[in-house]
Amino acid sequence: MPVCGRLLTMIGAVIIAIVVLVVIPVGFLMSTSLAAALSGALLTRNAEIIHADSELLECNT
Repeated sequence: MPVCGRLLTMIGAVIIAIVVLVVIPVGFLMSTSLAAALSGALLTRNAEIIHADSELLECNT
């Protein structure tokens, strides 16, 4: 295998390692934080609608 072919193979392996070790975990953590924020907002809104006459809602703000 010529030197240029080995170099391209090595660059490809480094790119795959960066994607697997950096890009995928960061993307996963960002998506789970967005899902947590969305579910928190929806659950808070649901609780405020269901318990609209509760005096405890004033403590939430």
